[in-house]
Amino acid sequence: MSRREGSLEAPQADSSVSLVPHLEAKIRQTHSLAHLLTKYAEQLLQEYVQLQGDPFGLPGFSPPRLPVAGLSAPAPSHAGLPVHERLRLDAAALAALPPLLDGVRRRQAELNPRAPRLLRHLEDAARQARALGAAVEAVLAALGAANRGPRAEPPAAAAAAAAASGVFPAKVLGLRVCGLYREWLSRTEGDLGQLLPGGPA
Repeated sequence: MSRREGSLEAPQADSSVSLVPHLEAKIRQTHSLAHLLTKYAEQLLQEYVQLQGDPFGLPGFSPPRLPVAGLSAPAPSHAGLPVHERLRLDAAALAALPPLLDGVRRRQAELNPRAPRLLRHLEDAARQARALGAAVEAVLAALGAANRGPRAEPPAAAAAAAAASGVFPAKVLGLRVCGLYREWLSRTEGDLGQLLPGGPA
């Protein structure tokens, strides 16, 4: 998995460049980053499953959907919200993911110490979630829709959840976290796409 990250310049109110082209470029860059990371997230999920052993990856295996402290899947009602509100939810999810991914990485270091590539990719995923979250926050700020007030810190239980469970539950929880990472990246990509010219209404 590449260590490539997107970076966005902070909005400049006094810029001589008109706001619309500047904002469109920012949205396109962030959308491209989300698209790239969504592909990486799919690869991470596949790699994670391959390294967990049976019954993971077996046809018909349906792991229990364990709750993840501090994060849930995008709600069915997400698509009906205004795009600014959806992006706020995307940014909040991206802020919650890094400690969860770090917890999965620490547990996998115990369970799969001979899988350095997976550990590196989990580390990359946490870093990339932070980068995309910052980019989404920058888009919201440029739109005049930034989150108000300090961002809530992810609960400590989120970072420690994987380590606190047994081997099989820890593997299932790690699978769930990797799945949520993919879901929220895909959702963020779609929400940003609606801001682009020619995007869905």
